[in-house]
Amino acid sequence: MERQRKFIINFLYFAIILGVVFLFVRFLLPLLAPFVLGLLIAYALQKPTCFLARKTKAPRKLMAALMVLVFYGTVGVLVALASIKTFSWATQMVVELPSLVQIYVQPVLTQLFQELEQAVMKMDPTLLETVNYLSNQLLSMLGDLMSSLSMWSMQAISSFASSLPMLFLKLLLMVISTFFIAMDFDKLTAFCMRQLDEKGKEIFLQVKKYMVGTLFVCIRSYGLIMSITFCELLLGFTIIGVEPAVILALCIAIFDILPVLGTGGIMIPWAVITALLGDYSLALKLFVLYLVITIIRNIIEPKIVGSQLGLHPVVTLASMFAGVQLAGVVGLFGFPIGLSLMKHLNDTGTIEIFKRPDQS
Repeated sequence: MERQRKFIINFLYFAIILGVVFLFVRFLLPLLAPFVLGLLIAYALQKPTCFLARKTKAPRKLMAALMVLVFYGTVGVLVALASIKTFSWATQMVVELPSLVQIYVQPVLTQLFQELEQAVMKMDPTLLETVNYLSNQLLSMLGDLMSSLSMWSMQAISSFASSLPMLFLKLLLMVISTFFIAMDFDKLTAFCMRQLDEKGKEIFLQVKKYMVGTLFVCIRSYGLIMSITFCELLLGFTIIGVEPAVILALCIAIFDILPVLGTGGIMIPWAVITALLGDYSLALKLFVLYLVITIIRNIIEPKIVGSQLGLHPVVTLASMFAGVQLAGVVGLFGFPIGLSLMKHLNDTGTIEIFKRPDQS
């Protein structure tokens, strides 16, 4: 009875904690996103701020404000240039998409149906009318699809343009909160620590140590891998003459971070479609580029990423699937990280959820 009572108490305790975390991620985090991002940026700028303050003998608050100003100035210029380039390319693609389909896709489909008609004529001429009907229906559906896609794209661009005022407001709140948090970071952290008891402080310090020492290193490592992949793609696209090389390389490098899919989720279908369109030379170049990137990644990833999440692949995939269903993109990465953190705290004995190998 004592064992059952202890199990029920622990189960309810952690169920409440997980429920609170889920509610925060699902409902409060989108509302508090500007302030959470401001806190993360201010935390990341603490070490260089303290270092420069010691070296220059300048007031820490002044140095914190300067670091935040430099950070947002640099990032703002880069994001603005990338956004302008991406918006221009996307608008051009939306305008040219129907003509591209008409020039490249429809002739291939027409040729395929002509060859199919010739084969049907030899086997059973009575099926020729059915083949013609199917070909006309397919071409009609393709035209309707292109029209719907163009309309959806224009609506998406219009919706994005209408959301810009709210986006600018959130960015402004993030910048302002970063300034205030960075200048009073020590006071804010001291206040929060005073609200915790000894057990709460122990758990908080363990979480901080694990996040900073393990997960941030993992995120930084995968950021380096993404940068290397971007450089490889940019160089490869430049050599084989694919444009716009920078935008395509950036999009594929970001997509490469997603588990299971990776670079092959775009490069392989692209190569297959290119081959179906008759450009076998470009398809072969894309496939060779994908092989080179995959081989280099498999070589450098074990060396760059010193530690992984420590979860079984099935558990990782299940947590990612559940996370994306419950909390979207945040849950996609947040659920596996949360499970990894829970496993670490359990392994160190900070909390007790599962029996460790050293326990009977």
